[in-house]
Amino acid sequence: MMLSDVMEDYLKAIYQLQRDHDERIKTSEIAEALDVTSPTVTSMLEKLEDRGLVDREKYRGVTLTDEGETVALEVVRHHRLLEAYLTEHLDYDWSEVHAEADRLEHHISEDFEQRVADALGQPTVDPHGSPIPSADLEPPDRPNGESVTEFSEGDIVVVEEVADRDPEVLSYLADHGVEPGVELEILEVAPFGMVTARSSTSEDDVSLPEGVAHHVRVTSPVEAES
Repeated sequence: MMLSDVMEDYLKAIYQLQRDHDERIKTSEIAEALDVTSPTVTSMLEKLEDRGLVDREKYRGVTLTDEGETVALEVVRHHRLLEAYLTEHLDYDWSEVHAEADRLEHHISEDFEQRVADALGQPTVDPHGSPIPSADLEPPDRPNGESVTEFSEGDIVVVEEVADRDPEVLSYLADHGVEPGVELEILEVAPFGMVTARSSTSEDDVSLPEGVAHHVRVTSPVEAES
């Protein structure tokens, strides 16, 4: 099935939103994720529905069909393998790779994808801790952990995954040692959602506004080891 880059972007966005919310995805949520207008989303969803890639219910939103999910998983696999390759072999910073992978993910062959995976040793997560779909495009297990905002002052947690979309946020987190595999001590949780923490790899405290903290997924050390 020949799809445009934009169609694949929509399917990937819906897949990622479904992973976060586990429910039908609203037009407004897709519009926000892709920074487009709701009428633009509606028009594209009609095209995707005609191709059997999404299931739409009026006023209830959309879900991916099995075929739509397969397409989305392939794009996600390309994207996350490229992010890993760019950081490990081309010395890109983890804050730079998302936009680069976005440009490349639609245009690599399956042979190239396999060679990248082999060169990386068949990784299961990308540099931000996000799971990489397998070569057979089975949906990966849901990420471990939950938002750091769900924990309390005094808790010790381990970073599992960090959202990869904002380069400035990623640079800020890296500067303060907030990366996958690192332990954080929760120092303060403010009533308005700000989380203050300290990384085991840094002597400085890091302040995480609610919008940032929500996208830092963590587990307790016991869960991380199991």
